[in-house]
Amino acid sequence: MSLFHDVQMGRVFPDQKTFVDCIPNENPAEVEAAYEAARQQPDFELSTFVLAHFTLPERPATDYVSDTRLTTAAHIDRLWERLTRPADVPVPHDSRVALPHPYVVPGGRFREIFYWDSYFTMLGLRESGRTDLIRDMIDNFAYLIDTVGFIPNGNRTYFLSRSQPPFFGLMVQLLAHIDGPAVLTTYLPQLEKEYAFWMHGADALSADKRVGKRVVRLPNGAILNRHWDPSPTPRPESYRQELELTPDAQELGTLPETLYTHIRAACESGWDFSSRWFTEEQSMATIRAADIIPVDLNCLLYTLEQTLARAYASADNTTKQATFEQAATNRQALILTTFWNAETGFFHDYAIDTNELTPSLTLAAAFPLFCKLATPEQAAQVHERLKADFLQAGGWVTTLCQSGQQWDWPNGWAPLQWIVYKGLLNYSFAETAHEGRDNWVTLNDKVFRATGKMMEKYNVVDAALTTGGGEYPNQDGFGWTNGVYLALTTGGGEKD
Repeated sequence: MSLFHDVQMGRVFPDQKTFVDCIPNENPAEVEAAYEAARQQPDFELSTFVLAHFTLPERPATDYVSDTRLTTAAHIDRLWERLTRPADVPVPHDSRVALPHPYVVPGGRFREIFYWDSYFTMLGLRESGRTDLIRDMIDNFAYLIDTVGFIPNGNRTYFLSRSQPPFFGLMVQLLAHIDGPAVLTTYLPQLEKEYAFWMHGADALSADKRVGKRVVRLPNGAILNRHWDPSPTPRPESYRQELELTPDAQELGTLPETLYTHIRAACESGWDFSSRWFTEEQSMATIRAADIIPVDLNCLLYTLEQTLARAYASADNTTKQATFEQAATNRQALILTTFWNAETGFFHDYAIDTNELTPSLTLAAAFPLFCKLATPEQAAQVHERLKADFLQAGGWVTTLCQSGQQWDWPNGWAPLQWIVYKGLLNYSFAETAHEGRDNWVTLNDKVFRATGKMMEKYNVVDAALTTGGGEYPNQDGFGWTNGVYLALTTGGGEKD
């Protein structure tokens, strides 16, 4: 581990992800031994050693010149091939988990498939008529479920301890709309395994043991879910940043392993990072993501339970159908009572340690509308709050807190634009949905004409400024932005 530590702490590469994506040219043990011998030499240079013993990952493409005379949609259609990777050929010692089918990567520094990104990418692939890639990507996720036991954050070995928001059921439903309901039974085994992964340990919970992996027992005995990662260590791809944050957390009485657990849980949520997970909005050192039950995660698991019920109905298994219908009904009732704040007229997350709602106002509150489980009265109040506080000139802002984190004000993200848009349409707030859509699409068009790029995230508050916050520079490409743009501009949200 000394070589890894020295490379990451020595800033050999500007981006910490570069080294973990490098491939050693010899057995890792041999490279480590060579390093221990070479570092003793007076003329030793670490960067020279690394370049001699590792194959660097491909750099984000810099030779692609966008034609800004094209419409944004035409540009995106051209980009799909640029972002598509063929089926992987296994390479010894590579951190990439080889996948058997082609797939679309987000772009920029993200050279692998990512779990929840892919659902929003698929929305655009559908509009482009690339259903072949949708099938390939779902088959890749089914392969990961069968071989790894769940869908990891991405197909890298350093992602194999955590997942991401569970959109697999929605992916299967998307394909079922294209290919017919038989798709539901085709992927039934993997849907079951996905659900079992998130619910593992639920039967062992009690009043004395309230938390186990990704399941939490409420004071009333009901079970909901949280994000979690079993590896209490710094993430390899962000090693230096997390070691540098450790002293700040320790000053607050937080053990290093506790800090890393919370950071990893936030990464599983996809919102890495946001004041949503902090006890003090401006302090990353106060992160406590593993101690929070997120409203959006539980809405997605409600949808997974619904998908399983439909799949078993299609398979003529009425017993299992009834089991999952009841599970979805129970979870809906829990969501509507556990996360609802009558004073704010909004859905909040729930803190495990205090058994109270967290104060953060975020776009996660739109998930009960997106998943069609909110009451009409709740939806109306959420709509008013969204319209009054979150709707900006460039679309929907993620939170109302300007913390400097990338999943906070003033940034907007494509997946959340889609969630809000669909959620509002589900409850007939079409005028507001269309206003948010139009603001976002106009901003995407403006940035494309100015830069020739589709971005990972945007400043939706002041379009004259770039986005802020995050562990890395803004990325261009960009899979989920492309997908949501096409879905929004071709009426994808209206026709489902």
